[in-house]
Amino acid sequence: MTDQQRTGRPARRPGPHLRSAAGAALLAAALAAGAAGCTGSGGGSSDQQSAAPDQLAADPLTAVRNAADITGRTGSARTATELVTESAEKKASFSGTGGYDYVKRIGRLEVQVPPGAATTGKIVEVVLPGTVYLQNSGAKVPEGKWVKLDVRQLPDGNLVSSGATDPASAAGALRGAQKADAVGTETVDGVALHHYRGTLDLAKAADATGGRGGDGLRMGAQTFTAKEVPYDAWLDDQGRLHKVVEVFTFAGVAGSKEPKDQVKVTSTTALADFGKPVQAAEPSASDIYQMKPTESPK
Repeated sequence: MTDQQRTGRPARRPGPHLRSAAGAALLAAALAAGAAGCTGSGGGSSDQQSAAPDQLAADPLTAVRNAADITGRTGSARTATELVTESAEKKASFSGTGGYDYVKRIGRLEVQVPPGAATTGKIVEVVLPGTVYLQNSGAKVPEGKWVKLDVRQLPDGNLVSSGATDPASAAGALRGAQKADAVGTETVDGVALHHYRGTLDLAKAADATGGRGGDGLRMGAQTFTAKEVPYDAWLDDQGRLHKVVEVFTFAGVAGSKEPKDQVKVTSTTALADFGKPVQAAEPSASDIYQMKPTESPK
């Protein structure tokens, strides 16, 4: 965590001591002290019914860009996530499970923290457009309480800093696809999946998503050093997203463009059980821990 984050001053990129993605989010929660809570609802393409039919488009780029909206019309989905951070000095892997309700626009993830991370214990994350709630047994927060953050308080927009990329953001990033090549068709659990590979632009994805739902994507676009984000996506015949792998890069040493100072984060999100109910609820106001300006959640 940078000195700017310790003092509560705005930071534009993860600091030089970002040793783990999960630790970054929990440390960044100190910024929540004294900050007003999020108000208003998120807009975005998930609210605006896409004109695209619920079938896979023949054009690869159109198919990839349509994936978020088509997937959103399934109502809900179970999810599994993996996030691997790699720097010159360290590699860490986070895994999580949960689900996302596209109707209520809320999701819940439980992320396992690997040994040696900046925090300990399981991270529970509740995500809504523009807002994230974090609960971690290894943090200095009373048991059962949550820390509430506006994603604009996190330099990466919460795309990687809590140890996972939430399902809505992972899919929403594909709205900014700039290149898409058809790799082939693979059968997974009896389902034919069409594999695409290309690059995406997070700033354009944020514009296409709109509202609070685009805030995290926009923050990531400002922070990550590789503006062309590589991705692989697997879609079914209906155009629904079953799996997406996105590779984000940021400077582990603030302002550095040296290859040795870059941190690569490979985020994998898999979706299944489309339409199956998801249990996710926004924490009540009484369960939100109000941190003091001098407190750190670590």
